[in-house]
Amino acid sequence: MSSYRKSLDFIYNLRGAETRGADFDLRLERVARALSLFGNPQDRFRACHVAGTNGKGSTAAIIHSVLSAQRYRVGLYTSPHLADFTERIRVGKRPISRAAVVALVREVAERTARASLSLTFFEFATVMAFVHFERKGAQIAVVEVGLGGRLDATNLVRPSVCAVTTIARDHERFLGKGIASIAREKGGIIKPGVPVVCGALPAAADRVIRGIARSREAPVRRWGRDYSVVPRDDGRFDYHGREWSLEGLGLALPGGYQRHNAGVALASLEALRTALPVRERAIRSGLESVAWPGRLEVLPGRPGIILDGAHNPGAAEALAGAVPGLVGRRKVRLLFGSMHDKDWSSMLAVLCGLAGEVVLTRTPTGRGADPGSLSAALPRGLRATVVDDPVAALDRLAADRRRRDVPILVAGSLYLVGAVRAKALELSARFRR
Repeated sequence: MSSYRKSLDFIYNLRGAETRGADFDLRLERVARALSLFGNPQDRFRACHVAGTNGKGSTAAIIHSVLSAQRYRVGLYTSPHLADFTERIRVGKRPISRAAVVALVREVAERTARASLSLTFFEFATVMAFVHFERKGAQIAVVEVGLGGRLDATNLVRPSVCAVTTIARDHERFLGKGIASIAREKGGIIKPGVPVVCGALPAAADRVIRGIARSREAPVRRWGRDYSVVPRDDGRFDYHGREWSLEGLGLALPGGYQRHNAGVALASLEALRTALPVRERAIRSGLESVAWPGRLEVLPGRPGIILDGAHNPGAAEALAGAVPGLVGRRKVRLLFGSMHDKDWSSMLAVLCGLAGEVVLTRTPTGRGADPGSLSAALPRGLRATVVDDPVAALDRLAADRRRRDVPILVAGSLYLVGAVRAKALELSARFRR
C-alpha cells in the first residue's frame, strides 16, 4: 500500500464501507480485539461521546472548537467526510495527513491480518482514529457515533461525558422500528456514573434514555430542565445551565436549530468543567469560529448556493425551517439526491414546499436512489428535471442566467453535498468576481 489512493481503495473495499453497501454487521468484539493489538489506545485519553439522529456532528464540532480555543489538545472523529477521508480524523484544526493514513492503514491491516481478524470499514477507520489520537497526545477526543450507539464501533471509548442530541426515525433496519427502539440503541453509549446530556427529545425517547441512565446511575442534564437556550432578536443567544449563565453568545453556524446543538455542546462542556475547565473567552471564541461545512453552508454570489446534508425527514424539517431566514419568501431551486434506503419521499414532501423548481440527481455511492424513481414523489404541478450526474446538474442550474437571483439549495444526502461542493465553491467564487 504505497500510496494514499491504494490505501483508500483497500479500506473502501472492506465490508460495510459506506460507499459500497449497507452490510454494517454491528458488533463490538472485532474492534475490541483490534484495539487490544495496539494496547487499547482509547483508554489513554478522555472522551466526549456524541450520539443522535441529527445534530451530532455539529455538536461534536462545537465542543471540539471550544476546547481547542482553550488550548487543549483535542481529537475529533466524525463521519462521513465531504471531500477527503482525512476530514474524519483531526487533532486540533489539522486533519490527519495523507502520509499518516497510508502508514496507519498498513499497520492496522498487518496487525489484524496476523490475528486473523477481519474488520468492517467503519471499525477499521475507528481503530485508526483512536491510535492516531493516542500517538498525537490528545487530552480528549470528541467522538461522533457512526450508527446507533450500543453496538457502534466507537462505543469502546471511556467517556467523561455522553450526549444524545436528537432522536427521530432513521436507520430503522438496524436500530429497530419506532422511537423507543432507536432511543434504546442510542442510549447504549451511557456508561455507569458518567454524565449524559440530552437535547430536546420526544417524550418516548426521553423516558427510555432516563431509564437507562437511572439503571446505570448516570446523572442526566435535560433540555429545558437543567439547561436552556434563549434566542435574541439580533441573532445571538443566551445560555442558562446549572453552573453557567452566558449572555449574547454568537455562533458561526447559521440556522436556529444550530443553537439547539450549541446548547447541547455547552451543557456537555459544563459537565466536563471539573476535568477540563474552559474560560468564557474560549467559549465565545470557539462558538464564533466553529466551521462545519456542508451543513446549512451558505455560499454567496448570484445565484447564492446553500449546501445541506439533510438526509432524513427530521433534518429536512429543520432545514425547511431555516431556509426562509436566509432567502426570505423567495422560492429556491432544489437539487436533490438521496440514498435509496432513506425516506426520500418524506424528505421531498418537506423540501418541495421551498422550491419553485426541482432537479433530481443520483447520489454518487453504491446506495444512491434512482432519480427517476424520486420523481414519483414530487407534488403535482412542480417542475422537475432529471440529471443523473450531480456536478452536471449543479452546472445546469447555475448556468440559467434568467434565474440568477433564485438561490440553489442542494440537499438530501451528505454524499451529494460532498460530490458537488468543490464545483459550488468554484461557482460562488466566479459569481462574486
